[in-house]
Amino acid sequence: MSALNSHDSGAGIALPVDLRSDTVTRPTEQMYEVMRTAPIGDDGLDFDPSVRMLEEGVATLLGKEEGLFVPSCTMANLLAVLAQTGRGEQVVLESSAHMYTSERGAATFTGLFYLGVPGLRGEMDLNHTEESLKGGKHKLHTGVLAMETSHNNSGGAVPGLAHMQAVYRLAEAQGVPVHLDGARLFNAAVALGVSAQAVAQHADTVSVCLSKGLSAPVGAVLVGPSAMMHQARRLRRMLGGTQRQAGIMAAAGLYGVQNMVSRLSEDHQRAQHLSRLINQLGLPISASQPQTNIVQIDIAQTGLDSNAWANNLESLGLLVRPWGKDRLRCVTHRHIGDEDIERAVACFKQGVRLVAG
Repeated sequence: MSALNSHDSGAGIALPVDLRSDTVTRPTEQMYEVMRTAPIGDDGLDFDPSVRMLEEGVATLLGKEEGLFVPSCTMANLLAVLAQTGRGEQVVLESSAHMYTSERGAATFTGLFYLGVPGLRGEMDLNHTEESLKGGKHKLHTGVLAMETSHNNSGGAVPGLAHMQAVYRLAEAQGVPVHLDGARLFNAAVALGVSAQAVAQHADTVSVCLSKGLSAPVGAVLVGPSAMMHQARRLRRMLGGTQRQAGIMAAAGLYGVQNMVSRLSEDHQRAQHLSRLINQLGLPISASQPQTNIVQIDIAQTGLDSNAWANNLESLGLLVRPWGKDRLRCVTHRHIGDEDIERAVACFKQGVRLVAG
């Protein structure tokens, strides 16, 4: 049973099934306990012991030299770009990557240029990528290349390790560092059946989010070579990302990394179950085939746009996110149980009836 969605609110009314994102997850009771008892210091002065344990633990887990705890994965990605580029250089990414569509803050703040290359389900076209990396008299120098796994805008698709290795080698041949936006890296590793380090080895710097499927309340970790991380730590202070008794939150993140990864496969299985049930309805909506915990619902044939659909579903007790004009995004997580999947499917069925009028 769901920890948050299937139980009654106390007034005899069931809470909505919340499939908007895995960012809605709450800490476990064990997390609350480690937060309460975490040794803490001042991370802006002489470091915080719990923060250091998290940074060292994640760096070791991903096979990198050093880690840096930051408030969000957006900041981690920004620091990775800022620490490895110079003003007027370009950042090469797949054209639908989250860093390209939603996180171009570095361009605003520093005068960097973001160049999107064609791709499919998060995998960059290798010919376009190679051409984009080549320098020349009339071309911008590439400061960093960024990949993403799992790939948010492609419905949680997971680029293959062979593809990641090929991209890494193209960048390496041009002397360009590679950053991996691994907000859901652990989901990707679970989907591939490999260790997180096996994924992270195809990048120089890697960011991971702690507050999605791992259920920590806040935070992310950026890992990479020590020299680069020293620069990132300096930049973190300039961006206002240095925190004081941050060990309270870091302890929850470390617990998540150590204890919550193994259960991510449950979220993937429920996403697959949701997809199957929706596609079995025989209605003018269709669900993607998820590799991880994200399901995209195509509602183009219903004649109603995604915002109207989201509003209708909310009135029926289901929360989803509009994803473009003709798609809805559903994300499974720790608080979604089998009963919640059944309720969600029933809401979609009722939603189609509302559209039919």
